[in-house]
Amino acid sequence: MRRPVTPLARDALMIETPRLLLRPYMSEDLPLAIKTLTDPRVTRYVCDPMTPEAVEELMPLITRRGAGGRLGMWAAARKDTGEMIGDGVLTPLPVEEEDTDWTSLLPDRYPDHEIELGYMLLPDAWGKGFATEICMALLRFAFTQTGLPEVVAVTDPENTASQRVLVKSGLHPEGSRRAYAEDVPGFRITRDGWLDRTT
Repeated sequence: MRRPVTPLARDALMIETPRLLLRPYMSEDLPLAIKTLTDPRVTRYVCDPMTPEAVEELMPLITRRGAGGRLGMWAAARKDTGEMIGDGVLTPLPVEEEDTDWTSLLPDRYPDHEIELGYMLLPDAWGKGFATEICMALLRFAFTQTGLPEVVAVTDPENTASQRVLVKSGLHPEGSRRAYAEDVPGFRITRDGWLDRTT
């Protein structure tokens, strides 16, 4: 998939759902990143909690975007209150590495990796259906605004709540697969499969 792509206008990267506004992650979202990545409840199934200093050092990477802006992280805000509640991602899936290869997000091309759908929510946003809303919105974006033929996702084996979110969003369980240097449950949806669900 290493073909040059033209950038999308910033407005096209703003994703609206019935209750949320998703916009590309920016350096100004450092407070959100710190709240998310330092909270052990949020990172339980994703990574070890980080220090605020480590999050600040990571910001130049997690604000990178690839494929003309189409890939990266989105910050999620409630439309009714403006409250920032977490994030959603379309990022390269690592297989034998323990973390996302952020450097593979290049401005003018798609990476060779599979593209992973994911999200993290602050605890006050749990149990309200926001995770499914984010996932479904990012899938719609992926299959209408990118050249991706499919999107994948993985979870911690014990994260049954996220597994339910992924299935509800239309991804199909694939059994165990390698990702993040571990054997984990894998999920996948193809462009044709998404079109079948939405037409």
